Amino acid sequence: MLTLTADAVAAIRDLTSQPETPEDTGLRIASSSTDGLVGSLELSISGGPHPGDQVVESEGVRVFLEPNAASFLEDKTLDVEITQEDQPTFRVLRQTP
Repeated sequence: MLTLTADAVAAIRDLTSQPETPEDTGLRIASSSTDGLVGSLELSISGGPHPGDQVVESEGVRVFLEPNAASFLEDKTLDVEITQEDQPTFRVLRQTP
């Protein structure tokens, strides 16, 4: 199952806890491919999971995984790096045993 680093949790919390966002808001990760393969991943803010999404919760934040993305990410960790412009850049790492 996808795990989240503490930095990723903090960044997702910042992105999803704006006053205008619904309570069930989370980060959604979906495959950009429609053929069942994962070409690249698209991240977006979503008011809730889409039908079929897997939900990962960690420290009060939620990540919604589209089925193809969930399969690809099942043994990965989501991390984040903050750029000089204070923008989060998410990255996927292999989980270490």
